[in-house]
Amino acid sequence: MSSIRLYILGSLAQRGEMHGHQLRLLAEEEHVHLWTDISVGALYGAIKRLAVEGLIDVVRVEREGNFPERQIYAINDAGREALANIRLEQLTTLTFRSDPFDLALTRLDGDRLDDVQHIIEGRLQALGMLLEETEEANVRALPYLTLSETFAMQHREHRIRSELDWLRGLLAEVPAIVADEQQRNAGGRAPLPTKSHAQHTVRAIPPAELRAARPGAPSAELQAAPPGAPSAELHAAPPGTPSHTDPTDHTTTPPRKAPTHV
Repeated sequence: MSSIRLYILGSLAQRGEMHGHQLRLLAEEEHVHLWTDISVGALYGAIKRLAVEGLIDVVRVEREGNFPERQIYAINDAGREALANIRLEQLTTLTFRSDPFDLALTRLDGDRLDDVQHIIEGRLQALGMLLEETEEANVRALPYLTLSETFAMQHREHRIRSELDWLRGLLAEVPAIVADEQQRNAGGRAPLPTKSHAQHTVRAIPPAELRAARPGAPSAELQAAPPGAPSAELHAAPPGTPSHTDPTDHTTTPPRKAPTHV
């Protein structure tokens, strides 16, 4: 929900007073559904929630012709403070969500291994078409974009290209993957685990450890636990950062200076 709040508050701060329909038209014009996780249809509900929370105000009501009355919204001081916090959070938080494809790849059907190549080829074709559509949309939008908007739109292109490169490498290894699966299936089921295995955890580095870091080293380092340690810990994040152990959404906040308005 932070994205849609950022979009509404940021738009009101940059564009001035607007009613809900104007915000929807702006979102459609900017094609936010293509490069953000925002659903255009969810804007109206989010606007009402922001008003209830006291982050935006109804400054007047307008009526045009026979159209229904429309409430005109403006961001207030509390909204600007919230906008600054959300913006900083979004700019400094790194998020890598797990792809369900990866899990399915490790649980292949031994009776349908011949389908693996066709499935990957299908994904490659679909992603190739998506890349073409994205490139065409970006070319059409380019004359109207600011420099920062241009980079934001290109980000999607780069991510799709990276996924295509990975899939091409995977496709080249399909014969080896199939052979490995067949060998494993022929050997029968692997024995069930009998004891818990150490899990990776994330903890904040104490200030004393940060001060003792080697000269020139980043303030937050990923440090593997020594061999034989009872648990493998990933030492990361600046002091005070809460630990994050969600296995499906690997999000970390890199070290940053004291919060400032971006």
